Amino acid sequence: MTTFEDIKTLVKENRSCRRFDNAAKIDIKELEDLVGLARHCASAANNQPLKFILSTDEQTNKNIFSCLGWAAYLTDWPGPEPAQQPSAYIVITGDHTISDKFWCDHGIAAQTILLGARAKGLAGCMFGAINIKKLNTFLQIPDHLEVKLVVALGKPVEKAVIDPVGPDGNIKYFRDENQVHHVPKRSLEDLVFKTFP
Repeated sequence: MTTFEDIKTLVKENRSCRRFDNAAKIDIKELEDLVGLARHCASAANNQPLKFILSTDEQTNKNIFSCLGWAAYLTDWPGPEPAQQPSAYIVITGDHTISDKFWCDHGIAAQTILLGARAKGLAGCMFGAINIKKLNTFLQIPDHLEVKLVVALGKPVEKAVIDPVGPDGNIKYFRDENQVHHVPKRSLEDLVFKTFP
């Protein structure tokens, strides 16, 4: 049986990863497994309106990569060099022929995909900063599918750690001199507004 501590460990290990070993290829079956995992997630009104576009193709990956905004807080870093770019992508879309309201379905699906990837020894990053017009053109996405998120996946070469938010309240992630990626997180006490024991 999976314990709370198992889940806690998995969630803490699931940091947004932006540097990968591009030589470590991912089989399309692995992406199908991850979408299969997300298929079991809750969906508003059980409409299940999400459709997924999967890519492990090198040229398609380059096209997708060019449509994404990488690490806004790292202002001097334009994104990973080719050898550290993701080796797979899952584009999450909402199908307007099923519903015009996707609520938070795509967020639930993306987080589930990322947790599943981490359990497989992979890592990923969820993108909302997307040049959607360009991506629609590259992937020939029909009008009834609305791009909601892109999940980049690969074998991680980046070390990420969680830090407490300091007294200055700064929540911006950063890389130290050893290129370790630091992610400040607010304390539990800062998040719980009120309790009724």
